[in-house]
Amino acid sequence: MFLLLPFDSLIVNLLGISLTVLFTLLLVFIIVPAIFGVSFGIRKLYMKTLLKIFAWATLRMERGAKEKNHQLYKPYTNGIIAKDPTSLEEEIKEIRRSGSSKALDNTPEFELSDIFYFCRKGMETIMDDEVTKRFSAEELESWNLLSRTNYNFQYISLRLTVLWGLGVLIRYCFLLPLRIALAFTGISLLVIGTTVVGYLPNGRFKEFLSKHVHLMCYRICVRALTAIITYHDRENRPRNGGICVANHTSPIDVIILASDGYYAMVGQVHGGLMGVIQRAMVKACPHVWFERSEVKDRHLVAKRLTEHVQDKSKLPILIFPEGTCINNTSVMMFKKGSFEIGATVYPVAIKYDPQFGDAFWNSSKYGMVTYLLRMMTSWAIVCSVWYLPPMTRETDEDAVQFANRVKSAIARQGGLVDLLWDGGLKREKVKDTFKEEQQKLYSKMIVGNHEDRSRS
Repeated sequence: MFLLLPFDSLIVNLLGISLTVLFTLLLVFIIVPAIFGVSFGIRKLYMKTLLKIFAWATLRMERGAKEKNHQLYKPYTNGIIAKDPTSLEEEIKEIRRSGSSKALDNTPEFELSDIFYFCRKGMETIMDDEVTKRFSAEELESWNLLSRTNYNFQYISLRLTVLWGLGVLIRYCFLLPLRIALAFTGISLLVIGTTVVGYLPNGRFKEFLSKHVHLMCYRICVRALTAIITYHDRENRPRNGGICVANHTSPIDVIILASDGYYAMVGQVHGGLMGVIQRAMVKACPHVWFERSEVKDRHLVAKRLTEHVQDKSKLPILIFPEGTCINNTSVMMFKKGSFEIGATVYPVAIKYDPQFGDAFWNSSKYGMVTYLLRMMTSWAIVCSVWYLPPMTRETDEDAVQFANRVKSAIARQGGLVDLLWDGGLKREKVKDTFKEEQQKLYSKMIVGNHEDRSRS
């Protein structure tokens, strides 16, 4: 039998009191507000305080750079060098005019100088690749005291270095343990809650409990990221029997949307912890999970989705048609599958504020565990969500045109660049159809000019 000395007993008592106080604070200020969907405004106050600190740090860094005659790096807006749009024919005519006087009569035949157009376009694509830059972190103009987000962080004064060190202690020694505890709480409650609800008979009561269990758990997980989310036009939120489509930046997009709405998820069946969560969730809610062997069967996927949306009592399906994560500066090509089944589409635009932390998941560079660690050691996740009016496919519109129309609406609302490129290009080679399209444009220019000349 062990006897505690007075000093040891005091330490145990203090530790017990500290844990009790911490649990009470978590319960009162985080878990209970998450259950009822209310906020005390603490996170917004925290965000405003951070903005003031970031502004001071940036000014101090710029002043130090001027004193040392260093040039600060200034990124382009959205990482893009703006260019005036011109057609293939116009650019080739310009090269011919600058290359030789013979070309001034707009000769329609092939000229050797035309090759330089394609060579130049190839070099421009390599130097200013619109695709590859969408899969790297967005560079910031201001410094947010995270050394991983700004090229200028080496120009730091002693006071800024001390402030940065203090920030590291706060993020890793206080925020990280708190966020891990909240994430564990949210995931545990999700698994336990959905498993218990799954044993109830089908009916309104089960649906009511399932909805509120999902919302409560996702809201706790949102607080585990210190996420500050502003939802706009909530009257346009997706309804039963529809499909919710959104631009995709991060796996946490699901949590961001599911903390404000009740959705049926679509995805592949996983093993491990994710598999446990999926099996628990599907007991309480009709999610659509596919086996690994079924994912590549487009007809089977379309059939399952069609059956789901035709039942107007079932929840809206949540889909990210880009099929991969983009760095939130643009929207890339939407896969046409979800636009072929004839359901009402509810577009949603998600725009993250990178000042507080980069939400983009570069899956080719970071594993899921590393990514989540970076999220939980950021200052916060701040984003805006816009619910756009529902859209339906028009009679003279095919699935690709409908997908592009929805994509353009999302890009326009979120202030993102609308790109035609397939996000899958980050792991695959350019399709032959893209190369053939340029060849057809050039041949059409030559052949078309010949036909016009013969008619005249």
